[in-house]
Amino acid sequence: MQLALKNPLLFFDIESTGLNVASDRIVEISLVKVSPGAPGEPNKVEVKTRRINPTIPIPAEAQAIHGISDEDVKDCPTFKQVAKSLARLMEGCDIAGYNSLKFDIPMLAEEFLRAGVEFDFRKRKLVDVQNIFHKKEQRTLKAAYKFYCGQNLDNAHSAEADTMATYEVLEAQLDRYGADEEDPLLNDVGYLAKYSCQSRFVDYAGRIVLDDKDEPLFNFGKHRGKKVVDVLRKEPSYYSWMMDGDFTLDTKQQLTKIKLSMS
Repeated sequence: MQLALKNPLLFFDIESTGLNVASDRIVEISLVKVSPGAPGEPNKVEVKTRRINPTIPIPAEAQAIHGISDEDVKDCPTFKQVAKSLARLMEGCDIAGYNSLKFDIPMLAEEFLRAGVEFDFRKRKLVDVQNIFHKKEQRTLKAAYKFYCGQNLDNAHSAEADTMATYEVLEAQLDRYGADEEDPLLNDVGYLAKYSCQSRFVDYAGRIVLDDKDEPLFNFGKHRGKKVVDVLRKEPSYYSWMMDGDFTLDTKQQLTKIKLSMS
């Protein structure tokens, strides 16, 4: 089923030096930009893949997964050098990915912050194809591709192969579940964004979440489930501890906004 689009929908996937959003870096990013076609015409698909010099060594463990070495990226641009052009390409797009809410979006948001380029994912509709898959079938991208598309996913953990597979899986999910009588999957990006969002995160890393009354709560550690404002009032040093700790720039930024709103 072809995606029903009002805005371009940008699928993306990244490969990185590791899984720590605060300290690791992107080494490759692939984008599949799907734009609405003219009435009666298919959507337009544009594919771009770029390797990035992370400016830090790529560990052997990461190389074993994506096959990208320090030598492969030594002459590639840094993220800071491509950040503005990347933000322009993404402007006006809704965003989709596989496990993107937990990893790819927080990682990319952090890179934008480090580069000093403003790009607010909170203003976009965000579709996580993995969450749709897990709600429906509970498997991995490779299994999802086999299940929905009937093909083996060659070159898994290559950013471009994973991104194209994610795009194809979402369209196949719409075919499979669009007519589900009990829980139909609607061909609407706004609906898909809400359906695939499991938690209401204040920060991309999910350290702070909103409760059913839109109150920010800590989502980790000894204060998990407690209101942020209550903790900051009773234990002011907790703010300093987080600002000095190994938390993402975005988490610190959102925590600061909450703190300032208290005064």
